Amino acid sequence: MSTFQAPKGTYDLIPPDSATFLAVREAIAAPLRNSGYGYIETPGFENVELFARGVGESTDIVTKEMYAFETKGGDRLALRPEGTASVLRAALEANLHKAGNLPVKLWYSGSYYRYERPQKGRYRHFSQVGAEAIGAEDPALDAELIILADQAYRSLGLRDFRILLNSLGDKECRPVYRAALQDFLRGLDLDEETLRRAEINPLRVLDDKRADVQKQLTGAPLLRDYLCDACKAYHEEVRELIQAAGVAFEDDARLVRGLDYYTRTTFEFVHDGLGAQSAVGGGGRYDGLSEMIGGPALPSVGWALGVDRTVLALEAEGITLDIPATTSVFAIPLGDEARRVLFGKVTELRKVGIAADFSYGHKGLKGAMKNANRSGARYTVVAGERDLAEGIVQLKDMESGEQTAIGVGEVVAELETRLG
Repeated sequence: MSTFQAPKGTYDLIPPDSATFLAVREAIAAPLRNSGYGYIETPGFENVELFARGVGESTDIVTKEMYAFETKGGDRLALRPEGTASVLRAALEANLHKAGNLPVKLWYSGSYYRYERPQKGRYRHFSQVGAEAIGAEDPALDAELIILADQAYRSLGLRDFRILLNSLGDKECRPVYRAALQDFLRGLDLDEETLRRAEINPLRVLDDKRADVQKQLTGAPLLRDYLCDACKAYHEEVRELIQAAGVAFEDDARLVRGLDYYTRTTFEFVHDGLGAQSAVGGGGRYDGLSEMIGGPALPSVGWALGVDRTVLALEAEGITLDIPATTSVFAIPLGDEARRVLFGKVTELRKVGIAADFSYGHKGLKGAMKNANRSGARYTVVAGERDLAEGIVQLKDMESGEQTAIGVGEVVAELETRLG
């Protein structure tokens, strides 16, 4: 055992579990690639001010959970706690919005970091796949992203998730609601920190998960009652487009999520099999974020889905993904000349796109066959000195147990034929 262990609240992703995580990432990415989203990758850390302005200085993410540090050169940086601000910063820096093809549709996958209390499904290091559509104010984009997430989850076999939907209004109608909510909150028996939050950003209080706070919020004014006509019409079109696609959702008038940049459409994907920490992903529209970080007005919408959380949802539903073996052919040499010949054949197989592995460490037949079984290979190629003297190798089908002598020069072509 190593002297060192993974830091508290983090995890190592190793086989065979890593194959499930990769399959989940691919299932989420596939419908995005099929819908015009291009891949983007951003640094694991950014200027701390990017998140303070974008995510919100009063949010728990910025005030309590962000890993911030100062470099030797005096730069104030932070490990990225979420992906949207970084992706938008990168798009603005590259002037993607000036190419004349809006919206700019991007997807990404990576690790993110928050100093949270570690618990099942909540880590200080976590993995997400995200998507952003930058530069267009169109209900069809909001609906598209919700539908694509639904498609991704269903392609994995998930059925017990729910989509929660709300509208947060815009800069015209939200201030009116904000004032009404503050008046309501001032009359509650809240702790000093929560009252302070209510004065800075009262919508954050609605996101408070504590039971005593939620109990007092009964009867709080609802944002939907304060939406302007434009926001009502926008939200109704989003709802109609999702319904027309056959995607079920639930209206949730208290859904606000934990980031300050959301406007109008906001949504969350929850799985009831995960208990109190039921969110597996979410997102919304962020029409003012570009201006918050120094860019032009660029209405945008996006989401992020937790890979770790999705894997837990699969476990909760008892779903095991059908993941193909990483090795198709396993070569077992018995003797020095066989090592030279079969190593060459393994190299040839790999060049033609066949996943092949080799028995290393001069193992005997029994030990090497154990390794072949563990690899999940469909075929083994075995050769000893006597086989090579006759110009053949032994090709064994690991499913049927059938073994056939094949000419050394024919083995690659034979395996290409058998494996299609």
